Amino acid sequence: MRHLLEVDDLTRAELVRVLDLAVDPSPPRVLEGRGMGLVFEKPSARTRNSMEMAVVQLGGHPVYIQASEVGLDTRESVEDVTRTLACYHAAIGARVFAHSTVERMAAMDLVPIVNMLSDGAHPLQALADVLTMRQLLGDLAGRTVAYVGDANNVFRSLGLAAGMLGMEVRFAGPPGYRPSAVDADRIAAAGVEVHEFERPEEAVDGTDVVYTDVWTSMGQEEESAKRLQDFEGYRVDERLMAAAGDRALLLHCLPAHRGEEVSDGVVDGPASRVWPQAENRMHAARGLLAWLLGEAAGAETGGAT
Repeated sequence: MRHLLEVDDLTRAELVRVLDLAVDPSPPRVLEGRGMGLVFEKPSARTRNSMEMAVVQLGGHPVYIQASEVGLDTRESVEDVTRTLACYHAAIGARVFAHSTVERMAAMDLVPIVNMLSDGAHPLQALADVLTMRQLLGDLAGRTVAYVGDANNVFRSLGLAAGMLGMEVRFAGPPGYRPSAVDADRIAAAGVEVHEFERPEEAVDGTDVVYTDVWTSMGQEEESAKRLQDFEGYRVDERLMAAAGDRALLLHCLPAHRGEEVSDGVVDGPASRVWPQAENRMHAARGLLAWLLGEAAGAETGGAT
């Protein structure tokens, strides 16, 4: 049974195959007549819409499940919820707070589990990110992506995906918000090196892509005032994009807190590719599910791939 809890659950060859399937104009209808349960502890515009449409495009029926309907570890244990949903669905997606929740789901090994976001990883976003960069830049080997901001779940998954495809990964963020030892070890174990910079101007110099995310994520609202102060000087604005150079493109996983981590002029400017990136959430999810429920499932059962 294969699951996707983080990007490095895939080999490099499998990652490339998922990206190829993402742009297949006639994807295999691996969910024909079957359902996929989508459990949301955290709300989302892009994740819900992209996942539901990806399931539909593969012939399946998505079922959106709010946190209150299942009550993970309050109304029922994570394990019992997983057992129940596996009675009805070919796969389960979960957008949760604790990464341990998706790990517990996957440990049941009943149906494929897809991490739609956790506090530790955001692999579906990373798949969309590298798909977007591959469309814009071609072969990613030797290209550079510079992430400016908080070394959060988005950064960890992006670093893994981009590095596995041969990109140079750069990071700039204030002290206290740089990659943790655990994340650094995880990224290094995948053969990826992260180059850390003190100042964002140094990180973006000559890069192909500048990437940023909100400074305050869901669940961190009480830290907002402190974070605004700590991240002073790390806004991706016209000045920083000028330091990156004329060819640099902007990516942002959205939603954007305009005026905080990114300026209006940049997110709406000529370097921005955030809307094709947002669209690619759907295509990347479709490619992953086509592989996970098609070729990977066939390999597990000894069938043809």
